[in-house]
Amino acid sequence: LICTSAVAPPCLEAQSAKPTPLILEKDDGERRVWRPVEGMKGEPSLFILKVDPRNGGSSHLVFGTEDLEPGGNIERHRHPGSDEIVYLENGLAKVSLSNAVREVHGGSTVFIPADTWISIVNTGKEAIHLVFVFSAPGFEEFMRAESVREGDKVIPLTKAEDAAIQAKHA
Repeated sequence: LICTSAVAPPCLEAQSAKPTPLILEKDDGERRVWRPVEGMKGEPSLFILKVDPRNGGSSHLVFGTEDLEPGGNIERHRHPGSDEIVYLENGLAKVSLSNAVREVHGGSTVFIPADTWISIVNTGKEAIHLVFVFSAPGFEEFMRAESVREGDKVIPLTKAEDAAIQAKHA
């Protein structure tokens, strides 16, 4: 399958044994929008899966970007199977990592060892552009299950649908 960006060259989306080299512009990749869970407030945010087993064929890591609007958050969660690095390119955020809570600014790096609880809230007045890297594939399938491709209709998840997805990808 080929996935295309509206403004840049196509990116390869393939499941293959041999990784495919990619050169991606800022907006290139598998562009997806989070589906809100019924009753949640705020606008769904956009994320881009750039490199993973489907995009580029990497069996070793996942790389992507996300824009977090003012007041937007990444809910408390953990990744039992991989470490994660989040780099905030700009903005102001409250990061809760394990038992620590800290206000961070653009240019900050957050290292999240496997099985560590993390949440991030944009406390500033501008959208935060962040970059994420997982040390092993897996979580991107949860991300796909809780989102739709950009341009598709965003239908909120019921609490039961969200719970089923959470259970499947725990």
